[in-house]
Amino acid sequence: MSTTPTPANPNSPASASSAPLADPATTAEATSPEALWDLAQALALAGHGEAAVEPLRRLVALAPTHAAAWQELTWHLTAMGDLDGARRTQAQALRLQATDLPLQRAAATLCAERIPEAEFLLREYRRTHLDDALVHRLLGEVAYWRRKDTEAIPLLARALELAPEDQGARFTRAVAAYRAGNAESAQKDVEAGLEREPRNPAFRALFAAVLSKTGEDLRTLDLYAGLTAEYPSQPKLWMSYGHMLKAAGEQTSSVDAYRRAIALDPRLGEAWWSLANLKTVRFNAADIEAMLAARQRDDLTDDERLHFEFALGKAYEDAKQYAPSFQHYVEGNRLRSLDSSYAPMDVSFHVRRCKQFLTRELFAARQGVGCQAPDPIFIIGLPRAGSTLIEQILSSHSLVEGTMELPDVTGLARKLAERQTDEDVRDYIHLLPEVAPEEFCAMGESFLATTRVHRKLGRPFFIDKMPNNFGHVALIHLMLPNARIIDARRHPLASCFSNFKQHFALGQLFSYGLEEIGRYYHDYVELMAHMDEVLPGRIHRVHYESMVADTENEVRRLLDYCGLPFEESCLRFYENDRVVRTASSEQVRKPIYKEGVDHWRHYEPWLGPLKAALGEVLELYPAVPAFKD
Repeated sequence: MSTTPTPANPNSPASASSAPLADPATTAEATSPEALWDLAQALALAGHGEAAVEPLRRLVALAPTHAAAWQELTWHLTAMGDLDGARRTQAQALRLQATDLPLQRAAATLCAERIPEAEFLLREYRRTHLDDALVHRLLGEVAYWRRKDTEAIPLLARALELAPEDQGARFTRAVAAYRAGNAESAQKDVEAGLEREPRNPAFRALFAAVLSKTGEDLRTLDLYAGLTAEYPSQPKLWMSYGHMLKAAGEQTSSVDAYRRAIALDPRLGEAWWSLANLKTVRFNAADIEAMLAARQRDDLTDDERLHFEFALGKAYEDAKQYAPSFQHYVEGNRLRSLDSSYAPMDVSFHVRRCKQFLTRELFAARQGVGCQAPDPIFIIGLPRAGSTLIEQILSSHSLVEGTMELPDVTGLARKLAERQTDEDVRDYIHLLPEVAPEEFCAMGESFLATTRVHRKLGRPFFIDKMPNNFGHVALIHLMLPNARIIDARRHPLASCFSNFKQHFALGQLFSYGLEEIGRYYHDYVELMAHMDEVLPGRIHRVHYESMVADTENEVRRLLDYCGLPFEESCLRFYENDRVVRTASSEQVRKPIYKEGVDHWRHYEPWLGPLKAALGEVLELYPAVPAFKD
């Protein structure tokens, strides 16, 4: 994308807006609340949002009842990524809106971050004030701060019904919708907010995040270019910009953005890991020394430290020092698993339930149900098994559009699971025989409707590359019987170890222990074997090693399964400049190479627990065992 804005060189001075900063003498002279407010407004208007923060802080210290200043400070801190600071200033702004004494007390409790107490007081107040916009707004903020987004959204919606001009409620509802996976709803709120305040920095920062989820890539890059100019000293903004540049294939600019983030805050382990995660960057001795020093700091959280561990694992791997590399990967995984709620038996239980309830008879009785649209192509399997390569090949076809890893199937499965009444069963499979045929059709139509926002090119087919959807193959088949389902499979040790050394931003909780990964892979293969038995020929399997060894024939088989004519562009997939957001983004922009097939062998001395967990699945690969019922 030649139109991509390029970040400044990380070694050059921070490049803010071209508009001049306010005269230092004028800044020093601004001592009254009115002068400080005017100064902050002038700086923001001139594109110096970061510089506007200091006079706003002075203002609220001088005039703590200046509600507009607290709110303005909240917008700037949000755009800068200081979410804790923004939460505190937002609470102060809301406290000043309360006129009734009980509501003032509740808001003050919220400012003191006594969240449970504040929630109790607010709920008591709402019992007799059902039409009070502020109490709904405050309760919505409490739910949002506690990451209960599905509770926050209706509360904030009620606040907006009662006070449509409340930009803060609109912003929080947009973030809650975004975090809940509803980017389209979030976008509507953000656009409404920007229509009222086109220069609002918090809405623009959120807009960049939302547009990155809905495929508006050039607009996203433009927004980040503007925000990093207005807030040039904010490392997390530069890191977010780097993520988007990486996805767009602008690797040099992406490296520059990550390096800028590191120069601003060497403790930002996520920026170091983001560099490592490009897969093409090689760290030098100075980089390794800087990371080793940073990870020893006492003020790092476990989450900050684990990013250094994964980055150091990659650094030593590239240096062919596999023993220290493995130890850093082990430590990174250990830290990541400390707050994990992953339970391997849940996956095994799901597989057993699938084998119990998903029978040939069930699918025969449901033949012909569901939405008949052939549009979706689902790519499933494990991460790091070649799914991005398959997606890149298919999206290079003139009739197919690549999107991203879509959460919509998971969302439909979650809604289904909410119907079951047994609290000990966190699964929906046993409910499938009870679902009415017309409901499967409605679910398929719902999937097509909610994913439409990602389809920008008007092509008849589109890809949903969510590997973990392998657990929902039955649901996919029943609601979209004409959709294609492709299982991307790779050698167990190659796939599993690649997951072990990959730090995923979200999900993939199975990947933080060798034994856990082995059990997960075993369960995956067992489930797919069952689906092959009850739905023979329904799933097309692509073994990564075969794709590497005989690319053209494998591509032809893939296109035949999808009902697509052969196109040479699918063999030149690396020329496709589409945005790719997975860890393989740089690798799929190159021709297929064989070097990575057996890379796991460098770590074989330490893979005993993984081999034991895989058992016959490893011994028989690419064949599969005769699993017992």
